[in-house]
Amino acid sequence: MPGGGSSLFSGFRVLGLYSNHVPHALRYHKKHREFYVVTPVGPCFHTYNVNRLGIVAVSNSLSDDISCVAADRMLVFAAAGRLISAFARNKEVVKCYHGHEQEVRVLLPFGDQLVSADGGGDVIVWDVQEGDIYLRLQFDPATFDVSAMMHPSTYLNKVLLGSSQGALQLWNIKTSKLLFTFPGWSAGVTVLQQSPAVDVVGVGTATGRIVIHNIRLDETLMSFTQEWGPISSLAFRTDGPPIVASGSPQGHIAFWDLERQQLLTQHRHAHRTAVAAVTFLHGEPLLITNGADNAIKVWIFDHEGGPPRLLRSRQGHSAPPSTIHHHGNDGKNILSAGQDGTLQSFSSVHERFNKNLGHGSINKKKEHKKKKGLTYEELRLPAIVAFSSVAARQGDWDGIVACHRGRLATTTWNYQRCTMGAHHLQPPAASRTSIATAVDITSCGNFAVIGLSCGRVDVYNLQSGQHRGCYGNKEKAHSGAVRGVATDALNQLTLTAGSDWLLKFWRFKSRKQEEQLKLDSPPANMMLHKDSGMLALALDDFTLLVVDIETRRTVRKFAGHHGNINNMTFSPDGRWLITVAMDCTIRTWDLPSGFLVDCFLVATAPVGVSLSPTGDFLATSHVDSLGVYLWTNKSLCGPVGLRPLPADYQPVEVMLPGVMADDSGQEVTSEDADDNYKSAEQLGAELVTLSLLPESRWKSLLHLDNIKRRNKPVAPPAAPAAAPFFLPTLPGLTPRFTSPPATEQETKSKLLGGLMSHRSQFSSDLESALQSGSFDRPVRLLKDCGPAALSIEITCLTSEGGGASSLPLAFIHMIDSMLSSGRDFDLAQAYLALFLKLHLRTVSQDSDAMAALLRLSSRLEAGWAELRASLDQSLCLLSYTKSALL
Repeated sequence: MPGGGSSLFSGFRVLGLYSNHVPHALRYHKKHREFYVVTPVGPCFHTYNVNRLGIVAVSNSLSDDISCVAADRMLVFAAAGRLISAFARNKEVVKCYHGHEQEVRVLLPFGDQLVSADGGGDVIVWDVQEGDIYLRLQFDPATFDVSAMMHPSTYLNKVLLGSSQGALQLWNIKTSKLLFTFPGWSAGVTVLQQSPAVDVVGVGTATGRIVIHNIRLDETLMSFTQEWGPISSLAFRTDGPPIVASGSPQGHIAFWDLERQQLLTQHRHAHRTAVAAVTFLHGEPLLITNGADNAIKVWIFDHEGGPPRLLRSRQGHSAPPSTIHHHGNDGKNILSAGQDGTLQSFSSVHERFNKNLGHGSINKKKEHKKKKGLTYEELRLPAIVAFSSVAARQGDWDGIVACHRGRLATTTWNYQRCTMGAHHLQPPAASRTSIATAVDITSCGNFAVIGLSCGRVDVYNLQSGQHRGCYGNKEKAHSGAVRGVATDALNQLTLTAGSDWLLKFWRFKSRKQEEQLKLDSPPANMMLHKDSGMLALALDDFTLLVVDIETRRTVRKFAGHHGNINNMTFSPDGRWLITVAMDCTIRTWDLPSGFLVDCFLVATAPVGVSLSPTGDFLATSHVDSLGVYLWTNKSLCGPVGLRPLPADYQPVEVMLPGVMADDSGQEVTSEDADDNYKSAEQLGAELVTLSLLPESRWKSLLHLDNIKRRNKPVAPPAAPAAAPFFLPTLPGLTPRFTSPPATEQETKSKLLGGLMSHRSQFSSDLESALQSGSFDRPVRLLKDCGPAALSIEITCLTSEGGGASSLPLAFIHMIDSMLSSGRDFDLAQAYLALFLKLHLRTVSQDSDAMAALLRLSSRLEAGWAELRASLDQSLCLLSYTKSALL
């Protein structure tokens, strides 16, 4: 029977994915005045602000993994296979460039063009806006395989190409001419980088040689040699000191002084794997690096002549995590142990709460001293295969105990200090060939119970780290390897399961065996839900057993997995058991009914699972994946119908969740884009929308007479006493001034000429709107008028004011259209009130206008009834909530 995905869980986001082996791209946003770094992660890329390294955008996924990225002022370019995509706002694809026949390896934004090179020898110059091919250059990969490219500063239309054979070529892409060929240095070119000096470029080679070359004079100024393999990246410092930084495949970074022409300093193990790219921020003493170890780091040079200091970083596991558990009772932090040997804590709330507890070491003092004869890796402990954590006493002593692959001693860790603890828990008389296989910490946080491959089960005090005893006769609890240990909530019972097919019950204090249970198959692992007393065991025959530790009986048995069961977890109330297996399924079993109620398929096999103590998120880790994936519990958001699934149920594959951008981060947009949000005119036909005009434009329309009377001056304004410089006079002995004669135009009545001979634009548009039925233009004209002008326009609607006889009817139809559309509800009410105040007596004598007013009245009553019902319902709900809370 085919399934339909998961009915219980929904993909939410992934934690701990930051970078891969592809070099990052750096861009500066002039409007935000901030640098942003773009890092590819699989088929999409992430954008971080350099100031806080907070994620601000996640792009849409492409069909294939991204092989290279580049960025300019407006767009981000990403190549996946043979396709090049241009992203706007760091999210959506706005243009695709088709034309390559091989995988694209290098991208170079170049003004309005984009230069790309593939593995087949094709170099294409694209028109960014149109997406057309501007120029295509063909090279023979056997003689000139393009491996790097750059645009020399101040060289108009010039591009410098480097090859894996060692030669360099300078091309003019406008005229399609080869200007010069540099013979090279008998080594393949891996990096080309412009220096702060014009005509000078830095060349990195596959033999570890760094060449500072003047391309104008074809003269090598200086060269350095790096002993860590090929040069993976170059960067020149631009804030003053003449320093060039070089990355290596071993994770080291070297800093070279260009004045003294010598090595200034080096930073070993800056990354656990190869350094993908190093970039100096322009004019700042900051260096950004990323690598295949899933890390982005920002370094600062705050000591003259000294090595850089790590300022901020975002890093996850460099190898897939194998074991994950929620830490604490709030369900916000997830402890993850990776195959890279690190123990990290990921926060489901925000990345700034992430913690890196570091890598376990055999002897921390030796590691810090770096004694002779001990290499960096020899001091490191192997990966953690199992761990247990309790937050009860983590403020007093270590609250995490971890078992390492192939080692007898277990280590303690402190969550609050984010460091490895001081104790190495090791039994006094155990065989050196034995290894620790299982661990559990009591609920009080005072004791740790550790099982070994030789069958021993030992108890340690976490405060002192001392051995407190062991279980069983002859210091052996099982005849085979211990596969799981657990203690109950009250420290009364200890449960152990071994490869000898036995589940044993022990008294915690006296360490005496009370009972044992024969299993159908050797157990692989086990999980105890301490609140309900239910113990789940995963057996080697792919079946599950649920044992009640009070009655010591098997209460449930589940079968359905077709591969090894890797991990399992209980829901907080103990009702569900969630299991993950190598058959790539995640199954949820309902313990009260004894049925499978949810099952879905994922692309890669899950190896770890943990449900938060609050039940809101399910966390999973997968094979060959560096992240921790979160799934939301749908049952907390609404009713979910869980029905028993049939035996022939075929699960449907569900896509793993992706990364989500931080809502608090500022979104990176194009500099020329319009950031103003335009609201929709009407969200729904059943809604009432108010206008965006201020209240002073419509609220005082009925009181304009009172406002004018109140604002009327007490005395008329007095004329100024000043007179013109030259005044005309009449002839005679007595000086008399003449007044200019009045013209014929001035003697005419201004009132009659202005009111009767001229019709306003609103009256004309209103009359034409009555014929067409569209009243948008007259409404728009009224919105632009002030209160006084609006009063004059409505006064002039009737014949007494100089208007046509049809204008009152047209105005009533306009108000009706405004109310029927639901828009400008407040303006329609104000305009109608003023109209009725001025013209009710005149309109009452017109039968057509009165019929229109009656229809408008019924529409108003119906609309107000709906609005009043909604308001009453909201007030009732608010009153009920208020009384319930009080």
